[in-house]
Amino acid sequence: MISFNYETNFQLENEAQRKLWISDTIANEECLEGDINYIFCDDEYLLNLNQEYLDHDTLTDIISFDYTVGKELHGDIFISIERVLENAKKFEVKNVDEVDRVMIHGILHYCGYKDKSDDEKSLMRSKEDFYLSRR
Repeated sequence: MISFNYETNFQLENEAQRKLWISDTIANEECLEGDINYIFCDDEYLLNLNQEYLDHDTLTDIISFDYTVGKELHGDIFISIERVLENAKKFEVKNVDEVDRVMIHGILHYCGYKDKSDDEKSLMRSKEDFYLSRR
């Protein structure tokens, strides 16, 4: 089950449509949908998580805690709306497109994709673009 939670004033539009899109992505990657929680928050909220759990003292747009078991995806995906909106402006893309990119990015990590090396980043971006085109 996919759920959306809010620790800020931000609110997703078309939650039901987005759930279907994410479910389709998971199925297309030959994984099973477990409990996936999206938590939309602000920079301060995410920075506190970053410091407490990852020992990083930097701002980021997403932190995911992966509880996947085999091919059944489970996890909590925290997204800083402040970071995402700033990145949308920086990359000159629509806010909604950047929000969706970050949302699907978290799911792709749960599906096993990495983004540390240049090749991994390239594959991750290609997968993001593919699934963004399927919204």
